[in-house]
Amino acid sequence: MTTPHPYGTPGAPHLTVRGEAHLEAVPDLARITVTLTARGRDRRTTLDDLARRNTAAVDLVKSCGDALEHLETGALTLTPELTAHGRGERVRSHHGTVRLTAELNDFTVLGDLTARLAALDLTRVDGPRWILRPDSPAHRQARREAVHDAVRRARAYAEALGTTLAALIELTDTGATAGHPEPLPGTRSLAFAAAAEDAAPPPLDLEPQRQHLHAEVSARFTMLPPRL
Repeated sequence: MTTPHPYGTPGAPHLTVRGEAHLEAVPDLARITVTLTARGRDRRTTLDDLARRNTAAVDLVKSCGDALEHLETGALTLTPELTAHGRGERVRSHHGTVRLTAELNDFTVLGDLTARLAALDLTRVDGPRWILRPDSPAHRQARREAVHDAVRRARAYAEALGTTLAALIELTDTGATAGHPEPLPGTRSLAFAAAAEDAAPPPLDLEPQRQHLHAEVSARFTMLPPRL
């Protein structure tokens, strides 16, 4: 049995090309991060205020129903702040924070939810960050187009030599990316003043940011011997 030469032979020359694809796709999810804060002289009071604000924010997010894809609680901190001067370690106040992360699959509720969250006391909202699902058909389409591009390039080189491709001997996925480099143009931080009692803030007009996908492959073919 003869082992093929890794660099090809005059009777079976090799051709290596790169294939690329660049696509844009509508995002599947919007991710927002909500940071809730409480501050007070008494530790228990501060913790109670933080728990109350957390419950209000969670209830508001869960009111989105099926539009809510995922909700999780991140780090919770409660830190004593010491006086800057004086003898001994005297606690001046306590500072507490808790962070929530929510992902939504229905963007029609996003503007209203973001505005309502940002209107809560001592609440910061960061986002949205637009996301494609890992199993989005857009990823598959990008990979397919990268392979097609590699085949087109290889055929063009073979035709320039007056020959044709014989077989594919190697295909390598050399890179795939999705999204936008940080910082995202679609990301913003919101912290509204408290709204008037019983008055809902106006919803924000948040347009989904199209996601850029890039796929790249390296393909190696054998060619029929050209007549040079």
